[in-house]
Amino acid sequence: MKEALELPSQVRAFLAEKLLESLDFKEPFDLSSEWKEEIDRRYRQIDEDQAQLTPADEVFTEAGKRLQK
Repeated sequence: MKEALELPSQVRAFLAEKLLESLDFKEPFDLSSEWKEEIDRRYRQIDEDQAQLTPADEVFTEAGKRLQK
């Protein structure tokens, strides 16, 4: 763990992403009706160009800056 925390931030972010991906469920799971509605709402916003999307690299860069404070 100590060695992983000493890696450069971009490498740690990549490692974290891969670790999270490894937790993907192999079996289907039920979402609550509230989450299904929220997902549908967000899809509609994207399809209707009502959502302001941000490229992932910008999100990760900003998150990295905030974590280093």
